[in-house]
Amino acid sequence: MPSLTDLVQLSNAVGDPALDAAILGEGNTSARCDAETFWVKGSGCQLSTMGAADFVHLRFDRILALLDQEGVDEAALKAAYESAKVDPRQTRRPSVETLFHAVLLSQPGVQAVAHSHATAVNMLTCSPRFPEVLEGRLFPDEAVVMGAESVYIPYLDPGVELAKAIKRGCDTYRATYGTVAKVIYMQNHGVIAVGSSTTEALQITAMAIKAARIRGGALNAGGIRALPAAVVGHLLGRPDEKYRQAALAGKA
Repeated sequence: MPSLTDLVQLSNAVGDPALDAAILGEGNTSARCDAETFWVKGSGCQLSTMGAADFVHLRFDRILALLDQEGVDEAALKAAYESAKVDPRQTRRPSVETLFHAVLLSQPGVQAVAHSHATAVNMLTCSPRFPEVLEGRLFPDEAVVMGAESVYIPYLDPGVELAKAIKRGCDTYRATYGTVAKVIYMQNHGVIAVGSSTTEALQITAMAIKAARIRGGALNAGGIRALPAAVVGHLLGRPDEKYRQAALAGKA
């Protein structure tokens, strides 16, 4: 499992101005600590400068219980987040998007999550052709790093309803592809990278930004030509590409 140091390094890398994925208080990150708990970015912190003390240590069960509730307002959400703190003396408030981090970290093999508002990505999530302009895979490394497809979420305010929509989208993806989705695009919002390690979460984020730039260029050059689904499936089934996937994720 990732260490808190690993999560700090992931956060600082996603917040690095050179990546253009998040500025000021944008974006959030998380990592599984153990079977019962996880760390998530504290609200209002800046990814590029975060340290270990800027993360909040929470219990999964108290957070995930929100999925079974209806009409959860901000006061109830705040109370649930406070009750989930492993150390009640921790004064920092967890990110408002903590619930979807808990949902994603609860999926098989997921150890780290990075959510960013990359400029190149949001040029497409904010376009009238979302999600069409983000569908499919355009080049081999996009498939290798980001998987066969992505999950697409219409705009919803951060909170319980957004987390429920993400869970539904990821459950459908697993039923369709037999694996966990690595990338989630949210309309007029940003992208979520779902990794088996903090290294993979960063690699997915970087590749999503590159893919968005290529898609923008392709649109300007006449349109997007995605790889056929059969080609994507072939790439993901190749032993050499499976090895490269593991190596990029820091697991080979």
